[in-house]
Amino acid sequence: MMRTPEPEIMDGSEQSAAYANADFTAVNAGFVASFAARFDTFAGGVLIDLGCGPAEICLLLAQTYTTAQVHGVDASEEMLGHGRRAIAQAHLDGRVRLHQRYLPLAGETGLPLADAVVSNSLLHHLAAPETLWQTIARVGRPGAAVYVMDLLRPASIADASEIVDRYAAGEPDVLRHDFFHSLCAAYRVDEIEEQLENSGLRGMAVDVISDRHVCVSGCLPAM
Repeated sequence: MMRTPEPEIMDGSEQSAAYANADFTAVNAGFVASFAARFDTFAGGVLIDLGCGPAEICLLLAQTYTTAQVHGVDASEEMLGHGRRAIAQAHLDGRVRLHQRYLPLAGETGLPLADAVVSNSLLHHLAAPETLWQTIARVGRPGAAVYVMDLLRPASIADASEIVDRYAAGEPDVLRHDFFHSLCAAYRVDEIEEQLENSGLRGMAVDVISDRHVCVSGCLPAM
């Protein structure tokens, strides 16, 4: 199946509210647990979450690494508004900061160099995917941990529809619609490997971790 792009930014109020109100607790907790298992010697520092949406993963990272400074970056002010409210309710304003930015980052980023850079479900939104890998290399310090999870494009439209029915049968129509189009916009393993090669990150591991997810992990080159 050929890739079908979708909008890069989720900035509609209905769409952002649906994502903020959906229960992704188990999925997001699994993402953070997988990061912690992959980098089991990582103790904290500065973490940057690219495409943080309503900042649920930012909050979980701050709660897992209790001395860490967590910075979330997203282009959607609607999404970030939900995140700021959640951060205030969790009393984590002092350790979690959100930034409204578009990739690629221009000029001064306003971000500290990161000891770890993570991203969940951003890559498939990007028409120029190298933007993500180049941004990771820019905001991470040499040797920084990198953990990126995203959808994997199915072989056919029928397969995409079957995955939506299997995993999102009871979800609101807006989430089912977005899930289907996100699957159609996702990249294949060979495409991701080419992106990494073109971005100077050929040492990253690319692993298929489910029937619909791929993970990229490793460390930025040391100076």
